[in-house]
Amino acid sequence: MSREWAIPDSAAEHVDPAALYRLMAWLSPAFPIGAFSYSSGIEWAVEAGDIKDATSLERWIAVMIGEGSGWCDAIFLAHAHRAAKMNDTAALKDVAELAAAFAPSKERFLETTAQGRAFLDTAKAAWSSPQLDTLALPSPLALPIAVGAVCAAHGVPIAPALNGFLHAMSANLISAGVRLVPLGQTDGQRVLAALEKVVAQTVSAAMTASLDDLGSAAFRADLASMHHERQYTRLFRS
Repeated sequence: MSREWAIPDSAAEHVDPAALYRLMAWLSPAFPIGAFSYSSGIEWAVEAGDIKDATSLERWIAVMIGEGSGWCDAIFLAHAHRAAKMNDTAALKDVAELAAAFAPSKERFLETTAQGRAFLDTAKAAWSSPQLDTLALPSPLALPIAVGAVCAAHGVPIAPALNGFLHAMSANLISAGVRLVPLGQTDGQRVLAALEKVVAQTVSAAMTASLDDLGSAAFRADLASMHHERQYTRLFRS
């Protein structure tokens, strides 16, 4: 699949300070959606020996962000944001159903839908929005759909929402790796710094991607999430 990495002009949209404050709050590790309890299959990858140090963790997450679940979630978020901004409930329902169906395993489905519902409920409780109330978001609700809809309702443009979402995803996966390998905190930050380029490239491509561009080439990561269901000793829910 050919992608254009040039960042579109819309990526430079001004972000209102209040919207930026909310985005930082929603995608903070302190936001109570239970993200810390999921590893997206990294726990099995560590046990299997696929991930054994900072370099292998970086490579694993780079594939997930650029060619796997991160890529798909970025597209879902962008399309959910546009549908919510236009108050197009039918389009939002369609992309939400597609996002839920794209989960490659039972645990990954639980991971995205449990966090998606918690994200929406918590955001609505702390930052009320009449627009969100009229959207009637469906259930099950994948996390990128919830983030896209909430960001649109509060005036957070797509580009910063995507950057924040993929940064949060990367940081959470790194946190799992740091605990499981284990790695030092500085190694974790080196991995996060190394992922900056792939996150920027994924955001750029997702900004102009259609739903026809959906697809994952992170087969080992998807298999890891399936194997994790039968893993004997587990610290994480996925």
